[in-house]
Amino acid sequence: MFNAIIWNVDPEIFSIGSLSVRYYGLLFAMAFVTGYVIMQRYFRRDGLGTKELDLLATYVFFATLIGARLGHCLFYEPEYYLKNPIEILMVWHGGLASHGAAIAIILALFLYSRKTKIPVLNILDRVVIVVALGGFFIRMGNLFNSEIYGHETTLPWGMVFIRAGEAVPKHPTQIYEAVAALIIFIGLHRLFIKKYKQLSEGFIFSLFLIALFTFRFFIEFIKEPQVAREATMMLNMGQWLSLPFVLFGLLLLVYFYQRDGYLIKKDRA
Repeated sequence: MFNAIIWNVDPEIFSIGSLSVRYYGLLFAMAFVTGYVIMQRYFRRDGLGTKELDLLATYVFFATLIGARLGHCLFYEPEYYLKNPIEILMVWHGGLASHGAAIAIILALFLYSRKTKIPVLNILDRVVIVVALGGFFIRMGNLFNSEIYGHETTLPWGMVFIRAGEAVPKHPTQIYEAVAALIIFIGLHRLFIKKYKQLSEGFIFSLFLIALFTFRFFIEFIKEPQVAREATMMLNMGQWLSLPFVLFGLLLLVYFYQRDGYLIKKDRA
């Protein structure tokens, strides 16, 4: 057998009695902490304070949890969870969907905008940057959980996920997605910082939708099905759910260009 990376990391860091601290939970928390710190910088540039930021963090936190859980239950296993609705609340049994989180966050930001009177595109342009960074942390959490990996591969970085019961190397698609999310974050953050006053409002939000969900669409081709019924689908659920986000992002770009006459305003000579 060719060389491969043996992945047999315990997802639990330590436990005290019934309290268990896991890498996934730690990385999930880090996603919100780092996102909060970065948003502080954005809010200061906009002349906004901690009160508005704390409220935003609350909206995004609950939207992420509720949306990701409902997304998995209703998109991937609706038959089971509609028959056993109480298990929707049992998030510790696993099952979170990023598409559901994305929908819930967008809806939550519309509500936040109505409450604070901050234009919704203004806040979307900023929040999606830290959401991309959050995607990096979440996918690394999936890696420590030995879940959401890809098909068998002979590539030298293929990983044998021992704790998932695998005996052959698989694509570490968690790492692929984590790296893609990190690159998207860096690109959008640098664009925002350098071209802050030259960007058409909503442009960064559109770029985020197109970049993240286009990558998600293509990476699904090498990922193992999350539920059994995906094995018989022409495209899997993740791909079907990604397409509307990409199309929406493209339509928004056209709309913003027609509205403003530019997407990035040229510097004055």
